Amino acid sequence: MRLPTGPGAEREASVAVARRAVERGVTLIDTAHLYGWGANEELLAEALHPYPDDLLITTKVGILRNDGPEGWAYDARPESLREQVEQGLRRLRTERVGLLQLHRIDPEVPVTDQIGALRELQLEGKVGHIGLSEVTVEQLAEARRTAEIASVQNRYNLFDREHEPVLEACEAAGIAFLPWRPVAVAAESGPSSEVAAVAAELGATAPQVLLAWLLARSPVVLPIPGTASLAHLEENLAAADLRLTDSRRQRLDRAAATTPRP
Repeated sequence: MRLPTGPGAEREASVAVARRAVERGVTLIDTAHLYGWGANEELLAEALHPYPDDLLITTKVGILRNDGPEGWAYDARPESLREQVEQGLRRLRTERVGLLQLHRIDPEVPVTDQIGALRELQLEGKVGHIGLSEVTVEQLAEARRTAEIASVQNRYNLFDREHEPVLEACEAAGIAFLPWRPVAVAAESGPSSEVAAVAAELGATAPQVLLAWLLARSPVVLPIPGTASLAHLEENLAAADLRLTDSRRQRLDRAAATTPRP
């Protein structure tokens, strides 16, 4: 989402970041129609197509651009989802998207109709796995009655655990949980003193500590931090090598419990 898609040097830098990520062993890249209204998907196709066999490109549908005050609206009508998927496949230059996520549950369309449409596309071979984004435990359970759900992408980090019950449901079912805004506190509000202290002890950055905490939180968790620079990409990837002791995790948990949510 953070990759600039403009012309010239800006675009060349974004292409370089995407290619370097794959060179460094990244095997999942998350995008969406909403990210630049297709421009991010086109950028990734330019950078990475033909895709390596072990690379999973995941995109999202269910939100369309409009002239309203927010500039977008839910649209998960079955016929609309089918058209959105077809357009996404063209932008990504592929006949099948490995993981397709419903960006949001459309409150105006029955969940069975929304998930049923994605299931039909899956049976046709245009979708590999089906995922959801920003859902409740109840919505996840309802969706699973129509199709197998491979992933959930909800907002979640050390200091923002509103969706803890969803993570627990995913863990129980073996469903991948992809936290978005995984380092939001460090990036937007500044790290807490405890995060900063742990980072100093490990010779790491605060965002690296927050990513390491997520990776240690559950085996189903796969953070999806965004970046627009090669240096930041390397910083993010290095977080996978951090090992938090039980005592450090407990310190971070205590700090989170006493810090107001952003």
